[in-house]
Amino acid sequence: MTIEPEITETLIADHGLAPNEYAEIIRLLNRTPSYTELGIFSAMWNEHCSYKSSKKWLRTLPTEGPQVICGPGENAGIIDIGDGDALVFKMESHNHPSYIEPYQGAATGMGGILRDVFTMGARPIAAMNSLSFGEVSHPKTKSLINGVVEGIGGYGNCFGVPTVGGEVRFHEAYNSNCLVNAFAAGLAKTDSIFYSAASGIGMPVVYLGAKTGRDGVGGATMASAEFDDTIEDKRPTVQVGDPFTEKRLMEATLELMQTGAVISIQDMGAAGLTCSAVEMGDKGNLGVKLNLEDVPIRAADMTAYEMMLSESQERMLMVLRPELEAKAKAVFEKWDLDFAIVGETIAEDRFLVLHNGEVKADLPLKALSGTAPEYDRPWVETPVPAKLIDAPSVDAADALLKLAGSPNYSSRAWVYEQYDQMVMADTVMRPGSDAGVVRIHGTEKAVAFTSDVTPRYCMANPYEGGKQAVAEAYRNLCATGAKPLATTDNLNFGNPEKPTIMGQFVGCIKGIGEAVAALDMPIVSGNVSLYNETDGIGILPTPTIGAVGLLTALDQMIRMCPNDGDALVLIGKTDGHLGQSALLKELFGREDGDAPHVDLAAEKAAGEFVRSAHANGLITAAHDLSDGGLALGVADMAMAADVGVTVQGGDTGWFFGEDQARYLLATKDAGALITAAKAAGVEAAEIGSFGGSDIIMGESKVALADVKGAFEGGIANIAT
Repeated sequence: MTIEPEITETLIADHGLAPNEYAEIIRLLNRTPSYTELGIFSAMWNEHCSYKSSKKWLRTLPTEGPQVICGPGENAGIIDIGDGDALVFKMESHNHPSYIEPYQGAATGMGGILRDVFTMGARPIAAMNSLSFGEVSHPKTKSLINGVVEGIGGYGNCFGVPTVGGEVRFHEAYNSNCLVNAFAAGLAKTDSIFYSAASGIGMPVVYLGAKTGRDGVGGATMASAEFDDTIEDKRPTVQVGDPFTEKRLMEATLELMQTGAVISIQDMGAAGLTCSAVEMGDKGNLGVKLNLEDVPIRAADMTAYEMMLSESQERMLMVLRPELEAKAKAVFEKWDLDFAIVGETIAEDRFLVLHNGEVKADLPLKALSGTAPEYDRPWVETPVPAKLIDAPSVDAADALLKLAGSPNYSSRAWVYEQYDQMVMADTVMRPGSDAGVVRIHGTEKAVAFTSDVTPRYCMANPYEGGKQAVAEAYRNLCATGAKPLATTDNLNFGNPEKPTIMGQFVGCIKGIGEAVAALDMPIVSGNVSLYNETDGIGILPTPTIGAVGLLTALDQMIRMCPNDGDALVLIGKTDGHLGQSALLKELFGREDGDAPHVDLAAEKAAGEFVRSAHANGLITAAHDLSDGGLALGVADMAMAADVGVTVQGGDTGWFFGEDQARYLLATKDAGALITAAKAAGVEAAEIGSFGGSDIIMGESKVALADVKGAFEGGIANIAT
């Protein structure tokens, strides 16, 4: 018999349980919990698994629409994209593990999000990532970016899924807490989707995949706490991934689903066997009994505590139709993966864990999941920032050259060239454009993907920053010709127990909710990552938005590349908003003024017009305007086509202001395009033309070759 530690105040605190939460455990059990039970409560009641600080506000987000098959609450969200096809997608964080162990943290983040997708019966077709690192001069930044990018590429490339988009940023707020947000999407048939809710009493609970080891024990609890000077002690809580095993697991799982043996299936992610078993039982209103001696293990003498809390990768849990056990087992044996019956569903609201006949945990299952603690945290609204004063005046060409070569706005090619973008042979728009586009194999239909957020906006004005993140994702999809359909979110914030941080969260949620409703892009899945702080210093509020759109035919796709001789038309209203702009931050080290305000009606009208203008043959290229304003936008298009551009003159706000709801369109007939815009109630003006070998902005000029040279050197110079 294993001798378990005594339950002390120190042990309780080490498990991340507050005194009031431990008191509630005593009330529920009417006794002191065992060590294994304490670990189970810690795993299920931590922030990472229970969403106890965010549930109240997440419920306010719009999650329904005619296109939605499955909203939040499952392994991933699902939307209908027509012709019997469903798109399954989600975004999740692996922030804390990636800071501690960059390669494995990022790699296993990739593995986890892929499992979320194929667990539902979908074959992954695309991946993205959103990465936030500290300032380039920080001693850890170089090793972090190299390790994280190598981990994502190493796992995704071996698994065989194209990475088609994402974003990378640098800011001192992430010096001691990088963010690694991973997105994956897959295709399934609408009549072949698998869910996690267990059903039927006495049904076998089956363990699938790789063996259980000691890696990742306590990982979910670690991800629900701030960092301090004991960070290196947390290294053993980081999981270790094997992409080749994951590939076999996917093929075996998808084959298994064709046998009819699967009643329900759940990925073993955060909190491993504990979370997967509890969630399956909770969703099906059933109890679960586990026999841990039947769990395949790779480390000798593992305890019940270790088995229940291990976050070893490439594992699944399934409820099986007993009459098809032999058929199901044969599939997994063919793929050289473990298949073991480790328990059964029971009628009582009970989570019963046995090890060699000894009861290690006997808990009310609903209390672990569906009725876990929920907090209405105190919050204070972020004050409206003071109006920007002393706005700088710059030479447009000089400022553009500096901005194009800055860490945040230079080419990301060094990053995405380490990822396989073309595996599966269906990528039709690679990273570096407004959105990535992947064809639905064997058809003319395609899906577009983008990831967006501007944290400096969210810090200054969380409500407008939340709106803007959704609006920019909407613009990126429209600029690619795709009809925006739905979103997933990854809400990265500091310590929610601080009313100012909770106020940032609430403000962003309100903005996101308003925007997804107005733009018909419901939130169908997501993740909340809190306690992103080190020694009390939090990150910028970073609510990453992953968005998907549909092209019913490939000829709907719009590229960023204009033709020599095309006219340049600006869609949308320009007021020259410089508050919180890229120009201020990158060239002057300033973060003052308000975030730009987002007119959602104008966003929708402009986006719909861009798509209709392309359908009517009025445009040859499009690009949305965001960070860096008009100047960086025209430079992007000029570099994409390797052709110069001339833009009418204006002040610093004209060239670098970050007003929203704007696009740049290239056209052969500016008059017809502007007439069509007027008829649609959209503001439009001809502001220049493409040609030559320079970027000319009013009286200011810079060689396109010089801008390209600065643009292409940025990140590579940081990372190598």
